[in-house]
Amino acid sequence: MLQQLGAGLKRASPNMCPVRGDELMTFNPKLDLKFERVLDVPPAAVWDAWTKPELLMQWFCPKPWKVTEAVIDLRPGGKFYTLMQGPEGQQMPNTGCYLEVVPQKRLVWTSALQTDFRPNLADPMGFPFTAAINMEPQGAGTKYAAIVHHANEADQAKHAAMGFEQGWGAALDQMIAMIKAG
Repeated sequence: MLQQLGAGLKRASPNMCPVRGDELMTFNPKLDLKFERVLDVPPAAVWDAWTKPELLMQWFCPKPWKVTEAVIDLRPGGKFYTLMQGPEGQQMPNTGCYLEVVPQKRLVWTSALQTDFRPNLADPMGFPFTAAINMEPQGAGTKYAAIVHHANEADQAKHAAMGFEQGWGAALDQMIAMIKAG
């Protein structure tokens, strides 16, 4: 049975979690949320904004919220942690685990796991998700796509109702402004 399971899985590389083909990027409109945009900044700058804690803290959540702490252990199994703080001091810690790291092309992480692929039982959002960020050169800019996978339709609807598109869009606008000011 293990041989059958192994036959259907892609061999893991240093940059990839063992998943079948591109299934992690398959978009299901009933379960997933998608955000796409062409950015007028280069992929290298977008990559840095996603992978350097001191940069991520400047743009990652829509204002007036802010990120007061960020930990990025950029490897499959590595920790992706942010501590978000609201305008009245409320705090929202977010712990995740990187699944795939392809420099300047793709980041995949999940809130369902913590460091070294251990289950994460303390998800403050109330639902686990897996996010994939893709960056492709397009002219002098970047074709940017984010897909967030949810376990069920209720979780997808909850995330959409929280303002997924507006929130991720506002944060992305903040990232672009930061890059251009840089």
